[in-house]
Amino acid sequence: MGQVLIRNLDDEVIAKLKIKAELAGKSFEQSLRDLLAAAAPLTPEEKVAISRRLREGQPPNLPEVTKADIREGLE
Repeated sequence: MGQVLIRNLDDEVIAKLKIKAELAGKSFEQSLRDLLAAAAPLTPEEKVAISRRLREGQPPNLPEVTKADIREGLE
């Protein structure tokens, strides 16, 4: 499993998160893992953005071929 180090967190934020963890009967570390896991799933909008980003890196579609082009190629 990976590790993450988050710097420059406000002490007040940390204190509030510790209280929330205690009220939930969890360790501070487990509470943070749960918060991050809940925030991790991608929204539909994010999935579309990823798809668009991937498509931008692909070569453009082939030019459209008409029936006349096909007939010409058969002659």
